Amino acid sequence: MDIRHATAQDLPALGQLYTNAKAYMARMGNPGQWEEGYPHCVLERDLQREQLYVCEEGSLICAAFVMAQGDEPTYQVIDGAWKNDLPYVTLHRVASTGEKRGMMDVIVRWAFAKSGNVRGDTHAQNLPMRRAFERNGFEHCGTVWVEDGTSRMAYHKVK
Repeated sequence: MDIRHATAQDLPALGQLYTNAKAYMARMGNPGQWEEGYPHCVLERDLQREQLYVCEEGSLICAAFVMAQGDEPTYQVIDGAWKNDLPYVTLHRVASTGEKRGMMDVIVRWAFAKSGNVRGDTHAQNLPMRRAFERNGFEHCGTVWVEDGTSRMAYHKVK
């Protein structure tokens, strides 16, 4: 499995990947985590910031995610406590095609090798992502609120 920065040529495939991921989340009881048009509306920005990545096997894109470096504005206020205040990376917009199992495990191993201080968040109804965080050694640290004011469960993994 290779992980690389996404390119503009990947955007059509990523659009379909995220459309399918939203449909999957809705089927799994989580229809409201990503509002209408999201995350499609931020993919080009993520690409320009060089924080959008794809996991591919051969020429097949199996998953996509954002790994953002630096402070995440929505993490400034937490009902709970982060494990530390050291520089960290944040995983956002993790989605897979569903064709390969364990993509979150691959993404976490890769991100953790880049930074031993990784944060993430997810909607309380996103049970697959919550389980993936926990399976990969993340600790639930509390609740944060995203830009639209809705709450997310905050997770943190440190070396």
